[in-house]
Amino acid sequence: MAKSTTHFVCTECGWSGPKWYGRCPECGQWGTVEEFHEARPTSSSRSSSTGRVSRTKAMSSVSANARPITEVGTEDASRVSTGFEEFDRVLGGGIVAGSVVLVAGEPGIGKSTLLLETAGNIARGIPDQPVLYISGEESQAQVRMRASRVNAMEPNLLLAATTDLATALGLIEDRRPSLAIVDSAQTITSQDIDGIPGGSTQVREVAGALIDSAKTLNIPVMLVGHVTKDGSIAGPRTLEHLVDVVCQFDGDAQTSLRLLHAAKNRFGPTDEVGCFDMSGEGIQEVNDPSGLFLSPDDTAVEGTCVTFTLDGHRSLPIEIQALVTSSVLPSPRRATSGIDTNRLAMLMAVLYRHGGVNLLANDVYVSTIAGGVAKEPACDLAIVAALASAASSAPVPRTSCAIGEISLTGQVRPVPQLAHRLAEAARMGFTRAVVPVTRGRAGVRSHPGLEVIEVTTLRDALEALGMQGSTNRRRTGSSR
Repeated sequence: MAKSTTHFVCTECGWSGPKWYGRCPECGQWGTVEEFHEARPTSSSRSSSTGRVSRTKAMSSVSANARPITEVGTEDASRVSTGFEEFDRVLGGGIVAGSVVLVAGEPGIGKSTLLLETAGNIARGIPDQPVLYISGEESQAQVRMRASRVNAMEPNLLLAATTDLATALGLIEDRRPSLAIVDSAQTITSQDIDGIPGGSTQVREVAGALIDSAKTLNIPVMLVGHVTKDGSIAGPRTLEHLVDVVCQFDGDAQTSLRLLHAAKNRFGPTDEVGCFDMSGEGIQEVNDPSGLFLSPDDTAVEGTCVTFTLDGHRSLPIEIQALVTSSVLPSPRRATSGIDTNRLAMLMAVLYRHGGVNLLANDVYVSTIAGGVAKEPACDLAIVAALASAASSAPVPRTSCAIGEISLTGQVRPVPQLAHRLAEAARMGFTRAVVPVTRGRAGVRSHPGLEVIEVTTLRDALEALGMQGSTNRRRTGSSR
């Protein structure tokens, strides 16, 4: 009979300790600490573990020998394309053999659909080697229904529905697939370890066994991870440390846009972002997402201004829309979408004090379109320009954009990677950009067809955009 040890574990963050608390000492949540018993390995489990270790040593006796790093080859670190250029970009060029990738995201965001389509693409591209999809949440019939909808019906795509860790490991070792997908890590359980499915001990054991199998057999494994209510990955924090790549699949449930970020990547950069479009036929990659966040109409409309944000290495245009109306309420209404409310309150105060536009008694509505996010400080100038345009009924030209951070003193401050933003603006056909003055002029080098106007204050910027009377400004970089 296995002896058990009592632990108290937080179901939100995975904290564990020997004492119960009403409030978790780690994450501060109330009523999330629960008692559970962790079984110590029995003699039979220890003997089976010893057998697994001996088999592992026999299979990797050559690679386990220490040798000079100059003699270590890279043939075992080959990459497999996912069939999505956007996915490959985030991973650093593809899936590395023997790596373990964790894909996490909100429920219903499209994690399983993305990985099922990836499995179909790889099965289609490597017809002589199977791809294994292990589902612990759905039956084989349910997975097949989704596969037929997203065009992932391939004869060498193998489906298995199980929640037993030993069964999953046996399938991987027996089939030797080119890719193994486990959906999800929180539903797989080990019979040798006590604890609830999805608990800290079970998740740690499952992840460790799958990682050991991936490294030993040189088979890439992709795991689906659940998230808690605050958006962090469920289970112990060690799960993210154990795997090679951690990808976060984000998106607004109200829109079809999905973004894939790499929070950790041992084989590539962590500042890349992949863009996807979610539809009834599955997930499609968006190679050029620049037009998603702009209105299709080229007519200048009051209350709008375009800025350029950075998401990893990508510069994306964001259209800010503002609506200013007379208020009949004692406290005027402020409503935002895609913009921080506190930031808007600060910018309205700066616009009143240093720009001469009083909106404190008006209802103000500010939003982005297509689910864009404009919470970067570089969006300040465009937000203020949209507010001033809505208040004065003077539209900003559609071919003009504004990039810059605004301080409490009304100064327009420099932003990082300005040259990268201006290059994207020139590529999209913008002819004028109002930007802050940069030191050394590194960010305002000539861009064909783009007139760059440098400003130092908020009043200068509003005048350059046609919102104010004459003030001093400096015009540079004009090349038409």
